[in-house]
Amino acid sequence: MVRKSSSQASSQDRRPARERLLAAADELFYEEGVNLVGIDRIIERAGVAKASLYDCFGSKEALIRSYLQQRLEARRARVGAWLDRYTTPRDKILGIFDYVADLVTRPGYRGCPFARAGAEARPDSSVKTVCDESRAWNLALFAELARQAGASDPDRAAQQLRLLYDGASVAAHVDGNATAAAAARTLAEVVLDAAIR
Repeated sequence: MVRKSSSQASSQDRRPARERLLAAADELFYEEGVNLVGIDRIIERAGVAKASLYDCFGSKEALIRSYLQQRLEARRARVGAWLDRYTTPRDKILGIFDYVADLVTRPGYRGCPFARAGAEARPDSSVKTVCDESRAWNLALFAELARQAGASDPDRAAQQLRLLYDGASVAAHVDGNATAAAAARTLAEVVLDAAIR
C-alpha cells in the first residue's frame, strides 16, 4: 500500500487550514496528550505549512484552547441530544450516567480530554480556563437538574453527582472498568433519594 505524502493529502483536502489543523489536533491531542504532541506532527497530519498554524492560532497554547473549546461545544450538543430521550429531571440525571456508560465503551476512549489537558496545563493558562469551564458546565447541569427534580440542596447534590461522574470516567479509563458508569448510576439514585424528600 502506498501512503500519500502530507502535500498529496492536503491537495485533496479542500477544508480551510484552520479546520484541518483542528481536526489533526483533535486526533493527536486526544490520543497522546497535549504536551506530548509537537506542532510539527500536527502540521504534518493537517497537511499545511507551519505559517498556517501561526496565522490561524498564533501559538500552540491557542490551538490547544481551540481544540478544547470545540470539544466542549460538541460535548454540550451530544449530552443535550442524549438527554432529550428522558422526560423527568431525575431520569435526565440518571441518563447522564447512561451517557457515560455508552461513551466509555466506544473504541478509542481515552478518558476525559479536559481532565487530561487540565492535568498538563499551567494553573494560569488559557487551557486551564477551558478545562475549568467544562467542569463548571458539568456541575451547573447537575445542579439545575437536581433543582428541577426537587432537591432540597441542589448544589450539594450536584457536587456529589459530579464526584460519581468523575469516578466513573476515571475508573473506565485508568482501570478499564466498563461497569463503572453503571455502578455510579446506582449510587446516583441513592444521592437523589437522599436529596429529594
